[in-house]
Amino acid sequence: MIQVYTGNGKGKTTAAIGLAIRAMGHDKRVKMVQFMKGWEGYGELVTAKRIGLSIEQFGRKEFVDPEMPEKVDYELAGDCFNRAIEIIEGRECDLLIIDEINVALGYGLIKLEDVLRLIEKVPEEMEVVLTGRYAHPKVIEKADLVTEMVEIKHPFREGIQAREGVEF
Repeated sequence: MIQVYTGNGKGKTTAAIGLAIRAMGHDKRVKMVQFMKGWEGYGELVTAKRIGLSIEQFGRKEFVDPEMPEKVDYELAGDCFNRAIEIIEGRECDLLIIDEINVALGYGLIKLEDVLRLIEKVPEEMEVVLTGRYAHPKVIEKADLVTEMVEIKHPFREGIQAREGVEF
């Protein structure tokens, strides 16, 4: 099945990692690729190493400017997309999490037709989770399960910065 975790609320990647932990508890092979993430300070990376969860990052430490992505952002997004296709075609896992693919698509770093082609390639026995804000309506239409995280209230709006162990 294809799952989509989207919306402007917090917790899309965290929910996907929760699913990964559940799957690993049942001896499922899990992999995760991350668009636009290259910073090594995320807490989940430390835990992932401890529990044997493969997370491959394809991004810079800096945020991508949605108005003017740099050439390297397109290149890294292409590398991430190609790696996801490789994992799918090689049936390298039972659960593949493609983190922030919706944002990469929304920023124009990858093309909609390519994402739809990726979805079509997913074998019946593989679960794929597509995370990130801005899920395209055509991606939502192709998905079997869609969850939208909605921000109701967030401490960032009160000037509280991201906290270690909670937001990163």
